[in-house]
Amino acid sequence: MKFNFTKLEEEEFAFQYERDGEVLAEISWTVLGNVMAVEHTFVSPELRGQGVAKKLLDRAAQYAREHDYKIEPICSYVVTAFERYDEYNDVKIEA
Repeated sequence: MKFNFTKLEEEEFAFQYERDGEVLAEISWTVLGNVMAVEHTFVSPELRGQGVAKKLLDRAAQYAREHDYKIEPICSYVVTAFERYDEYNDVKIEA
């Protein structure tokens, strides 16, 4: 599954999975300095239960690492994933 990097607005970006011109999955964030404030994760009903949201977060975390960003989890999925998985500890914003 390939996620396309998309600039949504001035400082708002996303990774999206599209099929036939329709966005079926997306994770979006706003860049604030060196922080990615991840605000939204969406997976269409036809893709749910296949681990797509985690794949989106994995790709966003990879992007954060590539650009030396930290991630502030705002989206409820990301908040839960950060609590559940240690693999994101290096990109978590320090409390």
